Amino acid sequence: MSTRDTHPTLIFAAMCGVTLAAPITGADTALRRGEKIRGKDKISEKEAKVKGLDGDVRVSDSNVLTDDAALPAGTLDPVYEAKARVLNRAIQEIGMGRYQWQLFVVVGFGWASDNLWPIVTSLIFTPISNEFNPDRPPLLTLAQNIGLLVGAVFWGFGADIFGRRWAFNLTIGITGLFGMIAGSAPNFAAIGVFAALWSVGVGGNLPVDSAIFLEFLPATHQYLLTILSVDWALAQLLANLIAWPLLGNLTCPQTAAVCARQDNMGWRYFIITMGGIAVLMFVIRFVFFTIYESPKYLMSRGRDAEAVRVVHEVARRNGKVSSLTLEDLSRFDDDVAGDKSEKEREEALAANYSTKQAILRSLKDVDSSLIKSLFATRKMAISTSMIIAIWALLGLSFPLYNAYVPFIQASRGADFGDGSTYLTYRNSLIIAVVGIPGCIAGALLSELPRIGRKGTLFLSTAGTGAFLFASTTATNSPSLLGWQCAYSFSSSAMYAILYAYTPEVFPTRVRGTGNAITASANRIFGIMAPIVAMFANLETSAPVYVSGALFIAAGILALVLPFESRGKASL
Repeated sequence: MSTRDTHPTLIFAAMCGVTLAAPITGADTALRRGEKIRGKDKISEKEAKVKGLDGDVRVSDSNVLTDDAALPAGTLDPVYEAKARVLNRAIQEIGMGRYQWQLFVVVGFGWASDNLWPIVTSLIFTPISNEFNPDRPPLLTLAQNIGLLVGAVFWGFGADIFGRRWAFNLTIGITGLFGMIAGSAPNFAAIGVFAALWSVGVGGNLPVDSAIFLEFLPATHQYLLTILSVDWALAQLLANLIAWPLLGNLTCPQTAAVCARQDNMGWRYFIITMGGIAVLMFVIRFVFFTIYESPKYLMSRGRDAEAVRVVHEVARRNGKVSSLTLEDLSRFDDDVAGDKSEKEREEALAANYSTKQAILRSLKDVDSSLIKSLFATRKMAISTSMIIAIWALLGLSFPLYNAYVPFIQASRGADFGDGSTYLTYRNSLIIAVVGIPGCIAGALLSELPRIGRKGTLFLSTAGTGAFLFASTTATNSPSLLGWQCAYSFSSSAMYAILYAYTPEVFPTRVRGTGNAITASANRIFGIMAPIVAMFANLETSAPVYVSGALFIAAGILALVLPFESRGKASL
């Protein structure tokens, strides 16, 4: 790889003395394709041929192809696995180019939105409570989490049934629309409804965006999935930068006996601004960027010709030429093609692509087979179950603590003599800034051979819990802020890895479903957080201890995950 083609992250890593995953040479590939697969994994020579693993891989001077996959050979359906490896080679042959870098930018909007809107709810929580004086303020967070759950289920499962393209564009559009409308909410019930509606859009961002980005990435650049979490941290920074002047200056004082609307307009201006930013993201995605359907998704639906066309179109956008042909994929179907003539196959293919048949075919596949595929083998079942458990634990621990950070800062800060609204949002901004290097550190650590994704996830998750425990020892405002900054750094690194690892270990055919299930577990437990808060005493350290213990438990689970995806291509 020439210096010109080297990504800045690799240069930065070299300057820091960090060694990223070494490129896999043609000899290494041949070894993994032949001796390792047929020997260690006990796959017969005949089976290796079915999987398309015995032929030579042609490697261009500027690209390195690899068959080393995140899931061991034999885990998936052999025909699907063989075709997925062919498409991996085709994407790697094209390399990282203009289309993928543009996709990197617009997919980042999804990462940003996923963190931005829960923070929006957190930041407006106190001003809204002061203005409307509801009996149970945490119901706002509950409404948000219900919307996130609905969004995760609908968009996640839908991505495997109807495709990724429409979900990719619509999620942010829905978020922006209802976010802007929410600025005119006349009462607490209305803002709760709007929070649920914008969250339906937010809930679908990562299940869909992570899938479509991963499926266009060359294996050599799969580390970019972890780098995307910088957008997640930048969203927190952006939200706090805008909230500081608006909520800091246009909000009723905490001590005010009556909080009139005209004295509390800050949260309305703030949420309208956030909605406007989401609409701008939607326009950039929909108008200025053309998103193609994932080739691996098309292949998994039996639409090989469309998959080949998309690969060639991406190659054209990148200024390259792809050698992929339809025969490269269809040759694996010979054993099940029967005795149909070429004309009969073409007629069947044409009928299959009609609008009516496409809809009927999609609805027909709404069954348990997608979920069963996630538990197809013992190791897959263990992996899927543990990932679901990790997301569930974080779903309770993260919102239980983080959704009430402004409240904690204000109440504890008041005890320390600095509980003003201005200082509360100033501290939130500082905490947000610290999250950015946390994402970068997590991404770099996860590429170290002896640590990898699993080790980094354990260190960052358990570290997050430890910092929460330590925050209860704070005796003054600077020490409390310091522990919260450490928490922000560690939790940002944790999410950088988790958001990358989860889609990496799910095969394309069920990646949306897998993402939907894990996100749903996260959201279901997230719904429990405001319920706990309604009946718990937030003036004590109990919520912090519970959150810290859950983070540490999730970290232990991460350490014993069966698959390590560092440096391996997704299938």
